[in-house]
Amino acid sequence: MHLKRLAITNFKNIADARLQFSPKINCFLGNNGMGKSNLLDAVHYLSFCKSFSGLADASLVKRGEDFMTMRGEYDRKGVDEELQVGLLPGKRKSFKRGGKEYDRLSSHIGAFPLVLVAPSDQELISGTGEERRRFMDQVISQTDPLYLDHLIRYGRALQQRNKLLRDHAVDPSLYLAIEIAMERSASYITKVRLQWVERLTGIFDRYYGRIAADGEKPAIGLKSHLSSRPDGLMPLLDETRRHDEMVGHTSVGPHRDDIDLWLNGMPVRRAASQGQCKTYTIALRLAQYDFMREAARMKPLLLLDDIFDKLDATRVERLVEIVSEDIFGQIFITDTNRDHLDHIMSRSANDHRSWLVEDGVFTLMSSERLGGIQEKQGI
Repeated sequence: MHLKRLAITNFKNIADARLQFSPKINCFLGNNGMGKSNLLDAVHYLSFCKSFSGLADASLVKRGEDFMTMRGEYDRKGVDEELQVGLLPGKRKSFKRGGKEYDRLSSHIGAFPLVLVAPSDQELISGTGEERRRFMDQVISQTDPLYLDHLIRYGRALQQRNKLLRDHAVDPSLYLAIEIAMERSASYITKVRLQWVERLTGIFDRYYGRIAADGEKPAIGLKSHLSSRPDGLMPLLDETRRHDEMVGHTSVGPHRDDIDLWLNGMPVRRAASQGQCKTYTIALRLAQYDFMREAARMKPLLLLDDIFDKLDATRVERLVEIVSEDIFGQIFITDTNRDHLDHIMSRSANDHRSWLVEDGVFTLMSSERLGGIQEKQGI
């Protein structure tokens, strides 16, 4: 799968853009704050129906404007596909595939798989368990629609149980139907998460070993209330009912799961250097790519946002070697250092394009097999 063309109007600092991409490598060079990451965010939005920055939709509309639109044209498994987004603040956004509006945006997730490697990935190490659960859920949901459905069902039931707890309900019959629904979904969620961590571990170890110095030994594992409870969630909810009534929320279940991240037998957040942390998160994302490629039976888009910062020269060289391999499909890369991007393009025998980004304007650079033509495009 690859994104052939992208048209954007009023997305963040993007006033108007009409871009045509290489099916392999697309590089974006510029100083910080110029709009490189906004281009990647637009591509991300088309896959996930939301910004990777966490901003609400209304905040994505360019300042001073009252609407935003995007259109992406893809080659997906040899078939031309078109996605369209329209947004008016205060109104329901329009998201169409092939001209047809989605009834549920959740049914779009996974249809156009994408992996993003960004500076915010540091939160996978330094952030809360919520960040790591979000990572895990995002990966699995793109490859397992039933998992996403169970996540939604579990979340709704959890909200209902928490309301009973806040209302100080004490009648067990009020909890029964809700907890049965929670247990049914919790069982599936936990089973799939355990399988996912087991599959991801081998892939992750391989990528970390290729980037890092010899002798570094990473490890990941799922921390779950249910991994050692064959009797399921309901007995555990019964055991914690009194405590939950006191605190006003449900204290056990898949919504409290976490991923343990280790390096050389120590938690990464305490034992790793900045370079090791960056290597760790990049290896996790590359492992995610391999997992999704196998599960979806197509190559996801790979977005690499400022990935070389905090890596020494040796790790940069090893990473360049990896992303230049044919195992990866279409790649979008941003950086402030042209040497990194030139190095990647020189390693690739495939088609590539590069743009210079200045104040939201992308200039197609003429030196990259483009016949000496420069195009000013309003991004």
